[in-house]
Amino acid sequence: MSYTLIKLALASAWNRRFTLGLTLLALTLSVAMLLGVERARTAARESFEQSISGTDLLVGARGSPLQLTLYAVFRIGESSQNMQWQSFQAVAAHPSVAWAIPLSLGDSHRGFPVIGTTSAYFEHFRYGQQRPLSFSQGQRFERLFDVVLGAEVAEKLGYSLGDRLVLSHGSGPAAIGAQAEHADKPFTVVGILARTGTPVDRSLHIDLPAMEAIHLGWQAGAPIPGFTVPAEFVGKFDLQPKSITAGLFGLKSRAAVFRTQRWVQQYTPEALQAVLPGVALDQLWQMVDVLEKFLKALSALVVAMGLSSMVAIVWASLSERRRELAILRSVGAGPWTLAALLTLEGVLLAGLGALFGYLLLTGMSLAAAPWVQAQFGLALPLWSAWQAEMRLLGYVLLAGLLAALLPAWSAARMALADGLNPRL
Repeated sequence: MSYTLIKLALASAWNRRFTLGLTLLALTLSVAMLLGVERARTAARESFEQSISGTDLLVGARGSPLQLTLYAVFRIGESSQNMQWQSFQAVAAHPSVAWAIPLSLGDSHRGFPVIGTTSAYFEHFRYGQQRPLSFSQGQRFERLFDVVLGAEVAEKLGYSLGDRLVLSHGSGPAAIGAQAEHADKPFTVVGILARTGTPVDRSLHIDLPAMEAIHLGWQAGAPIPGFTVPAEFVGKFDLQPKSITAGLFGLKSRAAVFRTQRWVQQYTPEALQAVLPGVALDQLWQMVDVLEKFLKALSALVVAMGLSSMVAIVWASLSERRRELAILRSVGAGPWTLAALLTLEGVLLAGLGALFGYLLLTGMSLAAAPWVQAQFGLALPLWSAWQAEMRLLGYVLLAGLLAALLPAWSAARMALADGLNPRL
């Protein structure tokens, strides 16, 4: 009996292949959008959470952990105050610390942040799945006024190796104008980093002493009138920083992270805080959870519209199929058999829409993955989110079943005489 129903459902669907094909197309596209939003959400969250990896502690002056994370990792906002260089060295010398990366922020170049750091940045900084930084062109800075560009900086500003540029004091509107430029100490581009899909792409990297060198002759955020230090003479000055924005620290053992965090929090010479980057990034993502839920609701609404069109088409076709259904009843098919027939048609339509939508999205993801990786640094998850996608496809099939019950119930109530004696 089930084989006969499937055969009848397929024959009936083929007879109405044009209208049902349009419905199937709508369902396919809506399911592809639903799964696409899920994959994009997963990729965005993984990229967000993996903007920095392998770093056990982010240490800075005591204040808001989220503010420190936003500024040091995402270059958003500003730090309330800096930490002393001696404090950074003390934390770096702790027995549990394996490596340390100083970060000094505050200056910019045409809207992009400038980071003063050391060669340890290129050796130990990790993103994604413990991926190290790599160069698409050139090398790390070696001389005082060398600069290494992030991929997006080089692309948007059109820089290449050997080009010279001038940094600006401060960021935002305060960094606009000739009076805010360090024009007497230009930098030379010696390296361009490969795209990472993280804030590294939007940053310029200079040697930490260079950050001190460009501020010789500056006081309280402004140049001292009548006092300048030419670039060729900066080597005569002590370029060791007095303070930095924050420090990234990797520990010899992850088991020591909480013990080291407590040690930093209790550091007496200066009020410091030690932030676990993973915890802070998870808290930051929860702040944009509303947008994530909105996207999921929007894609679910699109699927609902596709299922509604299926119900509308099946319902509208009932008046044309009354004679067909009446003939089936006349040869022994009961009301529940007719209901099962229409339900089976709806479920098959929803199932094919789910299958084609999944295949369509998978094909598009495979084709676009290299371009998305190159342009945005995002690795589209093809299999990592399959459990969530299978759950969504199950919801689509369930919704298709429920949507098919309404026209099936209506068909079951049709009388035999209604089809044999149609009204004109």
